[in-house]
Amino acid sequence: MRKIFDKRIYFTVLTALTISGFMVICTLGQTIRQKRIDTKLAAAATEEQNDPLYILKEHEGRIAVFCRGMAEPYRYIDYSVSLLPEYDREQLREGIAFDTEQELKAYLQDVEA
Repeated sequence: MRKIFDKRIYFTVLTALTISGFMVICTLGQTIRQKRIDTKLAAAATEEQNDPLYILKEHEGRIAVFCRGMAEPYRYIDYSVSLLPEYDREQLREGIAFDTEQELKAYLQDVEA
């Protein structure tokens, strides 16, 4: 009788340890997965913050303002590209970045003056 009782205790403890071990491994796996996701989200947020809010570019022969992440222009500027100096035209081909709307407005006022 004692031998059967010892086997039951042994297998009960072994089963409990196996289940506990499995739960610990699953929890660690989920924690690592969540940390990776958090790291990727933080990296994406940092990259997005480093991107300029506005980009002024030449688009289809016109000066266009692009907002962050947009493929189509936010608006067009009624100013002939041909009236700009060569240096400014080259910058417009590459794109001029602005972090705030005030910077953009100041630049546009300077160009139109």
